[in-house]
Amino acid sequence: RLSAGTAPQGRLLCGPGLRRSGAGLLVTKCGLLRHRPGGGGAYWVDSQQKRYVPVKGDHVIGIVTAKAGDVFRLDVGGSEPASLSYLAFEGATKRNRPNVQVGDLIYGQFVVANKDMEPEVVCIDSSGKSSGMGIIGQDGFLFKVSLGLIRKLLAPKCEIIQELSQLYPFELVLGMNGRIWVKAKTVQQTLIIVNILEACEYMTAEQRKQALAKLSGN
Repeated sequence: RLSAGTAPQGRLLCGPGLRRSGAGLLVTKCGLLRHRPGGGGAYWVDSQQKRYVPVKGDHVIGIVTAKAGDVFRLDVGGSEPASLSYLAFEGATKRNRPNVQVGDLIYGQFVVANKDMEPEVVCIDSSGKSSGMGIIGQDGFLFKVSLGLIRKLLAPKCEIIQELSQLYPFELVLGMNGRIWVKAKTVQQTLIIVNILEACEYMTAEQRKQALAKLSGN
């Protein structure tokens, strides 16, 4: 409750998951209560959201579901498919079209994402370079994790990624829409990395290190 004696001094901001109700707050979804200090501070509920909501600038992994004229349709895990123009690739022209087929995996970035327009993905940055975006190789493994785990893996100097890189060499693509593509030297190594990434959300740092030590033989 936000009574006069306990409320912090300054302006209090209520973020997602909280709603003002008289002198108190109502929690509208389950999760962890977060607080950012400063003035009155900001409070919000960090929840494990099931469905991804496209956000402009997010890098995502999409699956090509259809081709309609000069536009590809991508399943990005949202409420509706996203569009991808054949010109949204590095070096693409009307004569030099990218070889994109239904079922291909695309790593791209949202340039349009709002409730009033169809989301749009591109595979080039502002200077027209791919910057690692484009069609993802066919021989890896794609799987889904929670949006919260993706944010943790994308954090700078993520311990989980650093520890895994000492186990096996592998390629990894992380999408903000909760999709991960991974490829190691063998199928067995790929599946081991997949299982660790799926389990690390529910493991403590010590449990994770013990599991990795067992796999590495130390």
